[in-house]
Amino acid sequence: MALSRTTRVNILIGNGHFLSHFYVLCLPPMFLAWQEAFQVSFAELGMTIMLMSGTTALLQTPVGFLVDKYGARPFLIGGTLIMSLALASMSLATSFWQILVLATLSGVGNSVIHPSDYAILSGSVDKEKMGRSFALHTFSGNLGFSAGPPVAAFLMAAFGWRSTLAIVGLMGIPVVLSIVLQSRILKDQVREVAHGAVKMSGRDLLTSRTMILFFMFFMLGAMAGGGVQSWLVTVLHTFKGIELKLAATALTAYMLGSTTGVLVGGWFADTFKKHILPFVTGLTVLSSVLVIGVDWLPLPALAIVGMMFLSGLALGASRTPRDVMLKDAAPPGQIGKVFGFVSAGLPLGSAITPVPFGILIDKGHPELVLVLVAVILLLSLFCAGSARVSARADEVAVQPAE
Repeated sequence: MALSRTTRVNILIGNGHFLSHFYVLCLPPMFLAWQEAFQVSFAELGMTIMLMSGTTALLQTPVGFLVDKYGARPFLIGGTLIMSLALASMSLATSFWQILVLATLSGVGNSVIHPSDYAILSGSVDKEKMGRSFALHTFSGNLGFSAGPPVAAFLMAAFGWRSTLAIVGLMGIPVVLSIVLQSRILKDQVREVAHGAVKMSGRDLLTSRTMILFFMFFMLGAMAGGGVQSWLVTVLHTFKGIELKLAATALTAYMLGSTTGVLVGGWFADTFKKHILPFVTGLTVLSSVLVIGVDWLPLPALAIVGMMFLSGLALGASRTPRDVMLKDAAPPGQIGKVFGFVSAGLPLGSAITPVPFGILIDKGHPELVLVLVAVILLLSLFCAGSARVSARADEVAVQPAE
């Protein structure tokens, strides 16, 4: 049976998004081999991820402007190709500085993914299925993060680090070819502005109250998530006295719940469009309460694992409606820059909390980590509600005159 056009679009976009996340986390398993091969420190090894992710975050917004002006497909094809060839070229490196340059180049390619993907999905998918398409997009990225370390480790054990990088890098070539061969089904975002509506400049749009609030909403959510991912195992082991294996299982359960919840949120966003904000609010509060419960209540280890799964499930389910809210707030023809700018808050937020939370643990206060995670999540809701209200006010303000 032939696949529907929407399904084919989701597969094409999802494959590229999978790769963009997969490539980031397939590098850490290389670190020990690189340390032996190039005689570098762990700090220098960490620069590979910093340069790749930092370049992506910095370039997303300017790439978004280009996507809105020239169309998303050329950037999606070119960026995916650059990202893939950069990884494959690392297999030929003879000095560590070459690895760093190629990691930066891969980040350049990666920077096109979010602006291009959302611009194409917004123009290629029916409004009735937009939530599920956004959910599948996020789901594919989460799968990439999950698959990167074990796949890279398995290939390294079998073939060595150079062959592994060549294999995973060249995995992107079929993805690029599939996008090129089927590019006719990838329609770009609608650029028409309603007659009589006020058209904002890109700078005014991104510095508007609405977009700043959405940026803060995304960033605060990532700050909370980064705190859990970085320190949950340590907190549960040092503060709650849970065995390391069970503490790691709790983190895995949280991540599994978050990934599964994304699909639930996509279905809700399509089915109950008028209730997106209450849905996001309720689930974020629930996730916060569960995290505090894990921190404060004397619970058995298995109960903690279950509660962390439910916390991740609730938070993950709120993520797709969040993306839909942002898409609805973006003016026609400006989705690339909007998603490029706002989604840059995700890597920024993930980078902010690990160090200060680590300092809290060093000072003997691991019990405060999960409390602060919950507080940050609740603060993010203030930004979400304010952004939604501001977006509706902007919509009214730009309505054409009668």
